[in-house]
Amino acid sequence: MEMENRNLLIEGAKAFGVSLDEEAVKAFDLYLTELLKWNQKMNLTAIRSEKGIVIKHFLDSLSVCPYLPKATLILDIGSGAGFPGIPLKIVDSTLSITLIDSVLKKVDFQRHMIRKLGLTGVKAIHGRAQEKGIIREFENRFDRVISRAFSDLQTILHLAHPFLKNGGLALAMKGELKKEEVQSSLKGMASYRLQETIDFTLPYTSIKRTILLFEKQ
Repeated sequence: MEMENRNLLIEGAKAFGVSLDEEAVKAFDLYLTELLKWNQKMNLTAIRSEKGIVIKHFLDSLSVCPYLPKATLILDIGSGAGFPGIPLKIVDSTLSITLIDSVLKKVDFQRHMIRKLGLTGVKAIHGRAQEKGIIREFENRFDRVISRAFSDLQTILHLAHPFLKNGGLALAMKGELKKEEVQSSLKGMASYRLQETIDFTLPYTSIKRTILLFEKQ
């Protein structure tokens, strides 16, 4: 990782209350190297520059850190090339994370990174969140279900619901949202309460982002 991008990662993480030690920076450096290498053979992400990955994938993933207590059990739906689950695991080893994605090549990459980084307490599953077998295996298991840039809000809430414990939170990581979209997502969803909406600008950019926390009741 170029020194400039290394500094962007370290300083940008501080915006989300995350202090990266040398071991974490090395892990992100390896992650970046492997992602760029794999991306030459298969389309894991449309973002292909070091700086773009650091800001739009790594830092964006870390934006939910303030809402994840130690030892939280997390399901990451539609995790793609491992975002946000693997970056979250890098910065907090106490988190227990399950990644799920329907695209096998992306799950293969996730498993590759889990091995390369020597991560424990994280696993990658190939499948869809709506599959009955997956729901049976993980029903009411998780404290948090996270979805980043995946589908519309109502779909996210429907998919997250069976996996959450009562009182658990669905965290939707989205772009800039209108209030009407948030309100319409709750129609017919009496089992959720919108707990908090966090609007922020991604560090070093003008990109507006929103994190929504929905509590399962």
